[in-house]
Amino acid sequence: MSFADLTPEFAAKMPELRGRLTANQPLSPYTWFRVGGPAQLFFVPADEADLAYFLARLDADIPVMIIGLGSNLIVRDGGVPGVVIRLAGKAFGEIVVEDNYRVRAGTGCPDVRVARAAADAGVDGLAFFRGIPGSIGGALRMNAGAHGGETTDVLIEARGVDRKGQVRVFTHADMGFSYRTSTSPLDVIFTQAVFQGRPGDTQTILAEMDRITAAREASQPIKEKTGGSTFKNPPGGKAWQLIDAAGCRGLVVGDAQVSEMHCNFLINRGGATASDIESLGEDVRRRVKETSGIELHWEIKRIGIA
Repeated sequence: MSFADLTPEFAAKMPELRGRLTANQPLSPYTWFRVGGPAQLFFVPADEADLAYFLARLDADIPVMIIGLGSNLIVRDGGVPGVVIRLAGKAFGEIVVEDNYRVRAGTGCPDVRVARAAADAGVDGLAFFRGIPGSIGGALRMNAGAHGGETTDVLIEARGVDRKGQVRVFTHADMGFSYRTSTSPLDVIFTQAVFQGRPGDTQTILAEMDRITAAREASQPIKEKTGGSTFKNPPGGKAWQLIDAAGCRGLVVGDAQVSEMHCNFLINRGGATASDIESLGEDVRRRVKETSGIELHWEIKRIGIA
């Protein structure tokens, strides 16, 4: 499907906009599942000031969605009405190692690049980011973690732009981190984060990152079209164990399948639709509830219309 083209209206209203604005941009190339419909309007801002200019002039009733690397995302087949914003390029991908073992990173930067930059500078404490296949923006929003570390362990402050186009700074306490979530305002688009590391030896840190890489490759279907961990672990338990016990390992809907390697991962075998993947996930949730009485909650974000 396609949406009404809003670009002429936006061009007239925002003559000084410097970023790229596209109508009916297919979003499947921007997700790891490689599924989903178009964005009604797709905006890649030139920098933080351009993002603020855009948001300050955007009508309040137009919905806004931000996407990062698309590693933990299902875009539904009907696409996403309103505006989808993606932070990309040098303005949102810069990493600076500062004094006192602090690392400042743009939120469009892949987590793995932050881990590597910290390691190269002898900054320990951020190696766990090697095991998270997303961007820093997503890590802030969902308190991403892996291999014994979480974003909350190292974040000092985050910077972002709210829906009114105002630049705001959030302390660690302001973020309201808990397991795989944050209570920070949903209308804020994060643009930058500052992390606190500690002194370390580069070779030792790189060895730890290699260990994390090997562990992921041995236990997760990272070479498939997947979205990472599908469901949050329930208190005191493991989602994959509940899924396995419910007989869902290898379960198929359309061309979507529960991974045989790690059953908290769903995979697109090549021809799946977003509906196939989401329906499979809901079937897994239903079976787990029936067999264990425990309700699994999605960790993967689902956006758009069916």
